[in-house]
Amino acid sequence: MQTKIIFDFLENIRKNNNREWFNSHKDEYLSAKAVFEKCIEEAIARITEFDPSVKHLTIKDVTYRFYRDTRFSQDKSPYKTHLGAYIAAHGKKALHGGYYIHFEPGHCLLSCGSYWLPTNILTSCRNEIMANIDTWRGIVESKKFVELFGRPGEGTWDSPKGFGLESLKTAPSGFPRDYEFIQYLRMKDYCCWTAVPDTFFSKSTWLDEMSDILAVGKPMMDFVNSVIDDYE
Repeated sequence: MQTKIIFDFLENIRKNNNREWFNSHKDEYLSAKAVFEKCIEEAIARITEFDPSVKHLTIKDVTYRFYRDTRFSQDKSPYKTHLGAYIAAHGKKALHGGYYIHFEPGHCLLSCGSYWLPTNILTSCRNEIMANIDTWRGIVESKKFVELFGRPGEGTWDSPKGFGLESLKTAPSGFPRDYEFIQYLRMKDYCCWTAVPDTFFSKSTWLDEMSDILAVGKPMMDFVNSVIDDYE
């Protein structure tokens, strides 16, 4: 896959984030978009092999507009500087977790899980974890999971890997402060990610490697989705 076309364009739009430049280089954008969408079509097909729930998804279901919504942002740059796809069985706007693939020069990553869950669902997830702590620990403390994604609170989006974007500083309201595994209850989201180099997507084995990574995160996502689905 000629993914260099994608990264060349994203590097250029980062340096020339204005409508005049974009309009005069629209062909470059369309070429990058076509290669990206081909990659994502292949990714959906491969993920379907271990998660048939995403089989029905199309490119339109999983991708986003390249144009930024600047209405409520101090940054008025009109275009994004990355391309991403959220492959989620219930749709990209649903709470049900999914798989995220992010193309950005120097900051590519593969991720899965759920983000920005409402407080009532987070509370239910925390109760479910406490009630099934051995099952939960068997998933998120497995050697492969920790090697790929780390432990709660150890990473940010800029880190090579991470498990959970944000955590409370103390125990959530209504939960025991002295709980032995409080780190899992303090989490404000249940997502995991690992960074990959820009060259990752040009390798002949990238689909195999992507599949291996996301399949390790899937049991954690399934655990949380089993709670979320009661609310959808």
